[in-house]
Amino acid sequence: MDMEGGSGIHRNTVKKDSWRTVMTLAYQSLGVVYGDLSTSPLYVYKSVFAEGIQRMTTNEEISGVLSFVFWTITLIPLIKYVFIILKADDNGEGGIFALYSKLCRNSRVGWFLPNSQVADEKISTYKKDSITCLPTFNEMVKATLEKHKVLQIVLLILALVGTSMAICDGVFSPAITVYSAISGLELSISKQQHRYIELPLACFILVCLFALQHYGTHRVGFLFAPVVITWLLCISGVGLYNIFYWNPQVYKALSPYYMYIFLKKSQRGRWMSLGGILLCIRGSEAMFADLGHFSQLSIKIAFTSFLYPSLVLAYMGQAAYLSKHHGKAVGFYESVPDSIRWPVIVIAVLAAIVGSQAIITGTFSIIKQCYALNCFPRVKIVHTSSRIRGQVYIPEVNWILMVLCLAVTIGFRDTTLMANASGLAVITVMLTTTILMSLVMILCWYQSVLFAICFILFFGTIEALYFVASLMRFFNGAWVSLALASVFFVIMYTWHYGSLMKYESDFHNKVPLDWLLGLGPSLDIVRVKGIGLVHTELVSGIPAVFSHFVTNVPAFHQTLVFLCIKSVHVPYVLPEERFLVGRIGPKEFRIYRCIVRYGYRDIHKDSIEFEKQLVCSIAEFIRSGREEHAVGVGVLQNDDNRMTLVGISSAHTEGIRIWEDEEEVPLRVPSPGEIRELQSSIKKRELQPSVVQRKKRVTFVLPESPRIMERDAQEELAELMEAREAGMSFILGDSNVRAKRGSNWIKKLLINHGYDFLSRNSRSATNGLCIPSASTLEVRMVCHV
Repeated sequence: MDMEGGSGIHRNTVKKDSWRTVMTLAYQSLGVVYGDLSTSPLYVYKSVFAEGIQRMTTNEEISGVLSFVFWTITLIPLIKYVFIILKADDNGEGGIFALYSKLCRNSRVGWFLPNSQVADEKISTYKKDSITCLPTFNEMVKATLEKHKVLQIVLLILALVGTSMAICDGVFSPAITVYSAISGLELSISKQQHRYIELPLACFILVCLFALQHYGTHRVGFLFAPVVITWLLCISGVGLYNIFYWNPQVYKALSPYYMYIFLKKSQRGRWMSLGGILLCIRGSEAMFADLGHFSQLSIKIAFTSFLYPSLVLAYMGQAAYLSKHHGKAVGFYESVPDSIRWPVIVIAVLAAIVGSQAIITGTFSIIKQCYALNCFPRVKIVHTSSRIRGQVYIPEVNWILMVLCLAVTIGFRDTTLMANASGLAVITVMLTTTILMSLVMILCWYQSVLFAICFILFFGTIEALYFVASLMRFFNGAWVSLALASVFFVIMYTWHYGSLMKYESDFHNKVPLDWLLGLGPSLDIVRVKGIGLVHTELVSGIPAVFSHFVTNVPAFHQTLVFLCIKSVHVPYVLPEERFLVGRIGPKEFRIYRCIVRYGYRDIHKDSIEFEKQLVCSIAEFIRSGREEHAVGVGVLQNDDNRMTLVGISSAHTEGIRIWEDEEEVPLRVPSPGEIRELQSSIKKRELQPSVVQRKKRVTFVLPESPRIMERDAQEELAELMEAREAGMSFILGDSNVRAKRGSNWIKKLLINHGYDFLSRNSRSATNGLCIPSASTLEVRMVCHV
């Protein structure tokens, strides 16, 4: 969920923020970032003592659990995330993809984007840490990763596994949070009524939550922070009451000594209880994942000054209550005084909705990043706010998440089982982050390998302990998390592998420029009015789909553009750095290549705005006369043309501006003879002599320049203007990818069945490019990989 406007300038790019701005962001982050983490007291103790408090004979076990909770919150969210992980942002963005992108930019380990170029490194947001001489061990690690393809695949798989588990958390989090929040009704109504109310009410809230996603959160987002703040004040106040009323000495349990006492007797039940303790840090990953919406300082202030003490007081209060109530239920609401239980339930339900909303929106953002980096099938992405950047809604994913969430809620009907499934997903994401972070320390921060090893040994050991504890609950619900993550992983990897094989096939089958030049100056082809856009993923050469099209239909538009829309390993690309334009063949051909670059967090413009920017970039390229004089900061030497960076700002203040209008042109009025001939089949009243048609008029507004434009450039601009008035058509290649004969069975399974199924059941490429279907021509081909 984003709380900043879509100006294109990231909050973290601002070097100095006023304290008022920082505190405002800290206030907003409480509702966006910490909604899920703040609701963890609802179910932690209940999950830890799932087998019954009766087995806990003394207060040492309760003190041991509190000690584990306290130090887990201190070491993982506070030390690891707040003071270390947050510094590893990618131009202000966080999350697993941010870490992977930093690694891809600083070493050749990227497997997401095969059509990367040297010019991509000149993007201002492409912060590639440079150093004259790497330490010896760091250089060895980098060389080993770049040399061995297997290690690069393992790194990719690691990123996909962490992402798959993060998506799984988007299924379990709403279920466990909402179900735990309404579980307090059990203490306020009879058990008979509770049995028939709890499950339907939870399902109703979840259905409403997912059904309202298409409206976005910007309309009610201002309410999130007050709800979470009220909830934190509530649980901290109840915690203080329980501490002073039941056991003021409970603070002694914060000593690590009680952790040792708790694990001294190596009983299976106590080791399994660690799987419930780790739920106290569920939602910590949101601090890093939502970093792009706030600043590091604001997130640190919100956690250290408000959230952390509130959670500690809440857990201490519950432990104080349990120390005097052996053998009784261990849910959160049992420790709440009867006089305020109903208000607490209401606040808890609201906080659960806020926390679930943040998780669902975060899941949409994760899938959008996967989609941008060719790791998720084509889906419809709807931007729910034109003012706030990053708020997206994905209809297909939303309904799938709703069905899965309802299935988990109805199937388990128990917060303990849901917690077991959620715990495995959470700790897997954290382990993945720890491993990637250690590589970032070596390859990006150039810290000593020893420092990175100490980091991964310390935090990795703690998280591995919780990971093993979660696996011990495998048959008690954790298997669902592994099953769902496996499905998501197979989908993501199959799509990425199929897309990569398709690109390699297009690259090897591309037509050399000599084929086009061999057609002669006139190309011996009929040129029709308008602009033809040939979509391709290639950044050089002539795509095979175009030669296939010309062979069957020997005609194309008077202005032809080979359009490549690609993603780069940065979150955002500035508008003035988005377009690379070049010429294919002589000027007389009127054939251009345009490469449009987007970051994995960028918003793709609608088709009309995109068309205008595309035409403006080509016009500016023509006006410059030579590549060296184009507006921009660099020139890329390609294998068949020179690509020039053409700056197109939102205000178009430096380059060519385009002005488009429509005028009404009267249709030809039928002659009396034609009317008499048509009267037999058409009623006379149907003839409308005054009918008019609308025709587009295009004008280029040139900037003031002392240099006189060459005559050839003027004629070329006039032809481009005429072509734009005639209209724009899109030629898309629809390749049916099949595995070659002799391929192994795994490749045949992935390509012929997996990728083919996903391609046929996902959105078309036209939808992904925001291209109107009425102006689209698809050319079908079969390519063997």
